Amino acid sequence: MGADHTGDELTRVLSKVDIFVLAFGAMIGWGWIIQTGYWIDEGGTTGAILAFAIGSVMVTTVGLIYGELASAMPFVGGEHVYSLRALGPAGSFVCTWAIILGYVSVVIFEAVALPSALAYLVPGFNVLHLWTIAGEPVYATWVLTGGIGAVVMTMLNYRGVRPAAQFQTILTLIIGLAGVTLVIGAIFNGHSTATPSFTDAGWSGLFTVVVMTPFMFVGFDVIPQAAGEADVSYRSLGRLIVLSVVMAAVFYIAVIWASGQSLSGSTLVDSSLPAAAALTSLFNSTVIGRIMALAGIAGILTSWNSFIIGGSRAMYALAEADMLPSRLATLHPQHGTPSAAIALIGGISVLAPLFGEQMLVWIVDAGSFGIVLAWFFVVISFLVLRYREPKLERPFKLPGGYAIGVLGLVLTAFFVGLYLPGAPSALAWPFEWLIVFAWCVLGVLFYHFSSGSSEDVTMEDAKDAFESFEN
Repeated sequence: MGADHTGDELTRVLSKVDIFVLAFGAMIGWGWIIQTGYWIDEGGTTGAILAFAIGSVMVTTVGLIYGELASAMPFVGGEHVYSLRALGPAGSFVCTWAIILGYVSVVIFEAVALPSALAYLVPGFNVLHLWTIAGEPVYATWVLTGGIGAVVMTMLNYRGVRPAAQFQTILTLIIGLAGVTLVIGAIFNGHSTATPSFTDAGWSGLFTVVVMTPFMFVGFDVIPQAAGEADVSYRSLGRLIVLSVVMAAVFYIAVIWASGQSLSGSTLVDSSLPAAAALTSLFNSTVIGRIMALAGIAGILTSWNSFIIGGSRAMYALAEADMLPSRLATLHPQHGTPSAAIALIGGISVLAPLFGEQMLVWIVDAGSFGIVLAWFFVVISFLVLRYREPKLERPFKLPGGYAIGVLGLVLTAFFVGLYLPGAPSALAWPFEWLIVFAWCVLGVLFYHFSSGSSEDVTMEDAKDAFESFEN
């Protein structure tokens, strides 16, 4: 194995508040501001709330499992460490490579979401049509704005995790206040008849929303990725994961209910920013609606920030284990960040706006599949370690752990199945499956041709790393 991947070389500077806002801010980013109308239009107000309740049960269950594993193995890389210890090199690589696909897809999504938000705020923003991809025009202003945003976010993370965490705290507060304002408007000015509780689509509409929830909740798993930089107790690490998931679920359900009290689902879905349209209607003020758009920009930046952190640490952990090129295990001598991995993710996001919005929808769907697949492997790792290493110290130990593990296995397997051929919400052929296939091929090439031989990486390496960290 390459270098010790316990995370000792990374600086432990993140407080409890830093850790919480990294995860919570990642989960309540931009998606709810642009997707609320679609959720309500597909499932109705009550249907969309029920869909998120179902999704939150799955994610909370997985979050509890992550909490125990993170408290027992608080190393940089999260999923990589758990699955390496439980499943060996091949299982660990599949799990971590899948979550990296999810993280990178979110970063790419944000690089295009930023100019889309500015287009709502700035009249005549779409200037100089360059080309059209899959029916979607690509404008020079979008490419320039998205590219500049990518450079700024990359440099922020390049210079250290502490400045990135402080930036996250400020923006998360802005998003939270926007959500609270929306709920207050609905309480005093809302109309319960604005949209039906359920749509004619029934269960089909509900599950159309359910399948989107993993992408909306992804972000709590940034906590175990950054565990090597967390200056908190191991038990607190587990609790913070669960708290962030529960708070995000409450937030989503509240803003869905509030939006449903403002306008019909069909009206909301026709708006470029449904949450802003809802706020405008509730307060009868275009100015307040534009404030929501500004909160949307804050949401873009919080998700962008968190997933650069999560993705770069996952790449760093794999490179430390000789499963990715060793260059990606480079730590900046001054800032202590995985600079090469951050630069790679930043470079990808700079290019993203060149390909238009439709291709990014495909990438997001493929990334969502990667996320739930990684969660499935983490749950399996949890069950294997509960059986194989019952005496492993678990500061945040779940009562009835096996029952929670089995529930997590059933739920994550169900969600994986929702993306497979034959399911109503299966990945689209050919584009989304081609993205998954290409990512798999790239992973196989990296796994077999990186600087170290994969046979050099064993489950004993993970145990040795854990013991050295404890000592």
